Amino acid sequence: MVFDRITRSPEVMSGKACVRGMRVTVGTVVGLVASGHSSAEIIAAYAYIEEEDIGQALA
Repeated sequence: MVFDRITRSPEVMSGKACVRGMRVTVGTVVGLVASGHSSAEIIAAYAYIEEEDIGQALA
């Protein structure tokens, strides 16, 4: 699988893996899913997140 939506940069969130260079970390997305939030709920809370972003974060 190609992870073209997951980025890492020392200037963004101290180099943590983020969704498309934004200040939403993979850990945040994984934590939300682990807490029982659906993809629709995550997208509603973070309007700039897309379904593909959640899939790659979980992969």
